[in-house]
Amino acid sequence: MTTQPLVPNTILGNISLSDSSETDTVQPSTETIDTDTRGDDEPRDVIIVGSGPAGYTAAVYTARAGLKPLVFEGSMDAGGALMQTTEVENYPGFSEGIMGPDLMAQMRAQAVRFEAELVADDVTEVDLTGEIKKVIDTDGNTHHARAVILATGSAYRKLGLEDEVRLSGRGVSWCATCDGFFFTGKDIAVVGGGDSAVEEATFLTRFANSVTLVHRRDKLRASQIMADRAEADPKITFAWNSEIVAMQGESKLESVTLRDTKTGEERRLKVSGVFEAIGHDPRSELLRGQVDLDDAGYVVCAEPSTRTNLPGVFACGDLVDSHYQQAITAAGSGCRAALDAERFLAELGR
Repeated sequence: MTTQPLVPNTILGNISLSDSSETDTVQPSTETIDTDTRGDDEPRDVIIVGSGPAGYTAAVYTARAGLKPLVFEGSMDAGGALMQTTEVENYPGFSEGIMGPDLMAQMRAQAVRFEAELVADDVTEVDLTGEIKKVIDTDGNTHHARAVILATGSAYRKLGLEDEVRLSGRGVSWCATCDGFFFTGKDIAVVGGGDSAVEEATFLTRFANSVTLVHRRDKLRASQIMADRAEADPKITFAWNSEIVAMQGESKLESVTLRDTKTGEERRLKVSGVFEAIGHDPRSELLRGQVDLDDAGYVVCAEPSTRTNLPGVFACGDLVDSHYQQAITAAGSGCRAALDAERFLAELGR
């Protein structure tokens, strides 16, 4: 089964962005750490595909169990979506909050401490149906393991508009912390009504002249504290019962067309940027035809365990979670996947 290279990624659904200025963050090292002492033909006990809170937690637990996991972190985004956030206020143990990249760096360092083998590479193909699983990296190397933990997370959902891809990076973005600075003094729009959208809008007021929050309903879905914060911000206005149906601009975004979801009336809104925060889709393309997926593409597990339909294959994090999508729940499911894998291997006499 072949598909486009999969960059493991984990999405956090409820990241609180501080109003304070950003501080320097520690970037997780992309240096490959090899602790493998097996023979050339001997399969590994565990391979983990993905990083982020789920993947790194699974790495910590399997490494502490002496299983010497091989972890494919991803070539471009080791640490997942938390690498693109500012301050995380809701992760237990950090009373003053912690920067997203710093949290990921600490998780990664903990996995390294227990001798997990971390590789900054992607996975292009898997064969998970046999007793010995096969995982193929971008160089075509095949890695064998008795158990595989899937922690590939989810990807930003798009609006699906005709000019959306063409204007990506030219005014259309999915990451306020990555691109917000480029819209200093500009008028911009944020699409969505949940915590992520409200947090993006609030954060972007640091740079933008104005922020229009476009939501297809007449009330935010965000938590009350986040909604109150946005509604009190003089830079944020709301386009209720509205959706973006078209984007305009040649070399860069110049405006969008808003449609009233009740009346169908359309109007033009001049903006230099659009930040989309309308949810995420599981990154399960690599698994189709092997691992059971639900209609939305999330991996189906035998709850409360993390077992999939394939013996020796476990899944965790936002890849299986369509509801909570929190850093702490992702970490918890990474722990469960590691314990399930450990028990599976023990039954094999490992």
